[in-house]
Amino acid sequence: MLLEAREPFQDGNEDNVFDKTVAAIHSSIRETDLAGWYKVNFTLGVIFTELGLADKKSILAALRLKATAALQCTLHTEELKNIHVSFHCFPEDSGDHGTGLPTSPELYPDLVQRHEAKTISRVIKRAMDVAGSSMALIILSPIFLAVALAIKLSSPGPILFRQKRVGQHGLPFTFLKFRSMRPANDSQVHREYVRRFIAGDVRLGAPEQNGKVVYKITEDPRVTRVGGFLRRTSLDELPQLLNVLAGEMSLVGPRPPIPYELEAYEVWHKRRLLEVKPGITGLWQVNGRSRLRFDDMVRLDLQYAKAWSPWLDIKILLQTPRAVLSGEGAY
Repeated sequence: MLLEAREPFQDGNEDNVFDKTVAAIHSSIRETDLAGWYKVNFTLGVIFTELGLADKKSILAALRLKATAALQCTLHTEELKNIHVSFHCFPEDSGDHGTGLPTSPELYPDLVQRHEAKTISRVIKRAMDVAGSSMALIILSPIFLAVALAIKLSSPGPILFRQKRVGQHGLPFTFLKFRSMRPANDSQVHREYVRRFIAGDVRLGAPEQNGKVVYKITEDPRVTRVGGFLRRTSLDELPQLLNVLAGEMSLVGPRPPIPYELEAYEVWHKRRLLEVKPGITGLWQVNGRSRLRFDDMVRLDLQYAKAWSPWLDIKILLQTPRAVLSGEGAY
């Protein structure tokens, strides 16, 4: 709960608005709740803990009623007009991803400040994405044709695989890949694997290769023979250059999750969707790929977002071919 004053609170005699507001807050909170300044002299904040938000609407309504009643009993009508009361629930609901993840400036003030401070950086990154994806599409066009022909001749079904993914701020987009699996396959295998992987349950079927644990399905029965080759060489990712050109992705950034993956995210995992656009390659892809735990992947994504510069993107892009050609951690 935030209580924002249109004019600064002044701490002084017993009859001023500040003391009355503090008294009203104190009478309406529990010992387990936390109260203090959100913005010194302007906004008082209260964190209501251990609410068990099974029914958020009814609980928020009850809190609002209790706080409003306490303020009305303590402050005069004119004094109440000077205070705006708002409630913010954390974590926020992500809904059906149709309108994106909520990014309240009250809950994420650092994101707003960083967004405003990096306007020029975003322009530079977008220019690099457009130039890089355009050149790559032209240079790699023979490979596009060869892969499309191999897919068409090896198995029935479309050449491209289209899938709903979640982009920056939770906005959905159509993600493109060369099809590597048989059509009309059951996604339950992947759903169950993702749930275990995000939860960090290594013991449940995580294979080993050369003594190293691999956190990915290495023998997926849905994958075709040609598809297996495309995955090992990462050629199946090439159509995402079109996503980059369309502005839905970047050349470098976190990988975009499937909606059912997002359902298994912890609160801090979602931060990777708020910082930067999703990308084709990224920091964790050149630092272990499928040999990393999910939490480690997210940490590297957040590290990338914090330290971003054009030179970091160039460094990652130059390291990506080596990671792809080595085939280490790719399945």
